[in-house]
Amino acid sequence: PNLDQFTHFSGGKIMGDATSLYWMTERLTRVSTAADYVAMGDSGSYQSDYRWDDGELRELIRKGEQLDTKQGLVPFQIHIRFNKDGDAIYQQYRVNGKVLPLRRDQLERYKTEANDVVASIKSQSREGQSLIQGFWDGETFETCKGREFATLEFNQTLPKFVIDRLASVDSYIAFIGKESRNTATVDELLMLNDDNFDCIPRPKLISE
Repeated sequence: PNLDQFTHFSGGKIMGDATSLYWMTERLTRVSTAADYVAMGDSGSYQSDYRWDDGELRELIRKGEQLDTKQGLVPFQIHIRFNKDGDAIYQQYRVNGKVLPLRRDQLERYKTEANDVVASIKSQSREGQSLIQGFWDGETFETCKGREFATLEFNQTLPKFVIDRLASVDSYIAFIGKESRNTATVDELLMLNDDNFDCIPRPKLISE
């Protein structure tokens, strides 16, 4: 038997101006890795990769762009490693090429965010929901994994401009929902974009 039984999950949510896509891998029944992609409108975007060991968050890498009041969007990158007691034994925070210190409350916030990714995915997974990305051409929905559905069903009331757009323009869409034999069901629409927008892959920032 394969002792390394990995199970993959995904999810996402919208909070305020931030739209988040989430991924998680469990080994046996414990979280092993997770990742997020977060778009914050004009305030930038980032992606993160998280790794756990024996139930404890041990490493995270995050990179993206954040808003600087003087310079607009600037690149940033964070890399933190924790020991098994949860103390940060390695930390590097670079903003626009400068190395800055991380405060204790920031370190705690990143841990909370990592655990929020896991909690969100688990609660959506219990509802049978996952993150689905793909392309709708007005007749067929094809997921980024290549599955085709003849029907795209919406469980939420959408604004008229979204409905008009889906009816007239080929679109990339990302949503929380379910797949059945012929139907993809949208429980919460996360992103809507032109069909030349690429599927968002799970961020892989931590080397194996």
